[in-house]
Amino acid sequence: MEVKTAQASLLDLPEEVLKDFFCKELAASFQPSIPQSSLCRHDGKPTLLTADLMNALTWLSRQDLQKAVDSDNCDVPVLLFASEFSTNHLLFHYDGSSGSSELIQRFVSLFGNLIQHSKATIISPSFIPKSKIREEQEVIQLVSSSIRETSFIKFNFNRLGDFLAYGVKQNCTLLVTNKSCQTDLVKVLSQFYSGRKSTGRLSYYLSL
Repeated sequence: MEVKTAQASLLDLPEEVLKDFFCKELAASFQPSIPQSSLCRHDGKPTLLTADLMNALTWLSRQDLQKAVDSDNCDVPVLLFASEFSTNHLLFHYDGSSGSSELIQRFVSLFGNLIQHSKATIISPSFIPKSKIREEQEVIQLVSSSIRETSFIKFNFNRLGDFLAYGVKQNCTLLVTNKSCQTDLVKVLSQFYSGRKSTGRLSYYLSL
């Protein structure tokens, strides 16, 4: 498939590992391993690429990891889904940038039908410039108006591993973060899941 080939640079994964979705808003029946669960017209490029987390990590373990993660300049979001995929408890990584705000807006728009009854936690840096306070409040308002229960926390997390550890400890099911973090994410995931037969509950949504 031509479109899929063009997008297969994401994490440098082979085409057979990736599934693509074309909906502007995913159906409530969405299952990340089954494109037919949220069928839409194929107009243009995909709106979401998905890959089974364990399969992706297994493939990446056989590759030049640094070369693989650095090769991706794809602007299509990717969902690395765990064996027990769920949107029950979302963890939003807001870093105070406009790009991070737009990322969260796009996620809420895309997954709107699946998150209405979810719980969400937004983690923001302890210090936000005055020029960004309004934007931060708009992010909180957007998430709060789209999701049943929302909490907002300020932490000075400097590493993506901190978010992963927090997400696992708090039983989060989906971490929403920037694709610029993917190099750290893949390295942390490879270490965290090394030797395990299951990825548990936490999935990962990455976007520019």
